[in-house]
Amino acid sequence: MFFNRTQLEANEDQHLAPYGMRSKDTRGRKFPEDEPEYRTCFQRDRDRILHTTAFRRLEYKTQVFINYEGDYYRTRLTHTLEVTQIGRTIARALGANEDLVETICLAHDMGHPPFGHSGETILAKLMKDYGGFDHNRQSLRIVTYLENRYPEFPGLNLSWEVLEGMVKHETEYDVSDAQDYNPNLRGSLEAQICNVADELAYTAHDLDDGLRSGMLTAAMMEEIDLWHLVAGDIHINLRDMVLNDMTRHRIIRHLISLDVTDVVISTSQKLHESGVRSVDELQRLPYNVIGFSAEMHRRNRQLKDFLYRNLYRHYRVMRMSVKAEKIITDLFNAYRNEPRILPGHVQSLIDERGLEKTICDHIAGMTDRFAIEEYQKIFDPGLLP
Repeated sequence: MFFNRTQLEANEDQHLAPYGMRSKDTRGRKFPEDEPEYRTCFQRDRDRILHTTAFRRLEYKTQVFINYEGDYYRTRLTHTLEVTQIGRTIARALGANEDLVETICLAHDMGHPPFGHSGETILAKLMKDYGGFDHNRQSLRIVTYLENRYPEFPGLNLSWEVLEGMVKHETEYDVSDAQDYNPNLRGSLEAQICNVADELAYTAHDLDDGLRSGMLTAAMMEEIDLWHLVAGDIHINLRDMVLNDMTRHRIIRHLISLDVTDVVISTSQKLHESGVRSVDELQRLPYNVIGFSAEMHRRNRQLKDFLYRNLYRHYRVMRMSVKAEKIITDLFNAYRNEPRILPGHVQSLIDERGLEKTICDHIAGMTDRFAIEEYQKIFDPGLLP
């Protein structure tokens, strides 16, 4: 015996909140397909994303620390998996569609170029006269056009709700451009969950990596209210504290727990006060319902400002940003000046996409390691091409 799609959809009807997205209510796919017998449309979308080349490449793309600095630092892939885990936890607590949340979370960073936000800033500058660049739009471009896996259509032919959640992904560093996906409506509950899970994950885990690296120390954290709150809850004496691995794990784990609990309680309150009873009513609200309480928002704002000053602007991180700018800029200009040094399969796309867009797609798809190796092959006379 197995649960077929009809039964899975009936389970959603029974267990989801009234404002949770039902897979049976999907607006469908651009190219009609027969749906599988034992998966919902959102589960199928999740599986398609997991099998993409772009998703696998996230393993070797920077979160904060470049891959060769240590195997234990987050990569863009492990960050994505952590966002997904947090997103599912919040979704389950609030009666949202876990499969849709998981799918949006897994796809949200696929368009990131090498070298993290530094790489994105550089490509945006290089492409300002050719349509620009941001990783949100590139993620959408990957799943609707660049991934070439099906003879019947370009991209992955994902359901409308997943694409909407991707384009309405917005955090402090990401601005959505949803002009083709009901731009006057808020993101679904599931899309909003992904946004908050992303911010929550990178704040906690960048702090973890910063402490592990030694760029941040316990003494530097004295000014941070959340640090003191966590230490009090788990009965750590800050003055006598030795920040070994076990202590750091306990701190980060409890920080995430505090944040997730606050999001769930605060959001539940907002949902109750709003009186919404459907997906449409929720998306027509003039504000997002998913978020921290005012006090937890203040505490997290203080922590983010601290990370910006002391980690993201640390001289070691800034040095890598300078290297990234040189690598990406020099590669872009070299390809543009002489397109014949591009791989043959990339050259063949120039007539269809245009030279600069082809180069941008090629560089954005690179891992950190591949970009460095390509740079060395082109500019080091002693290496074979």
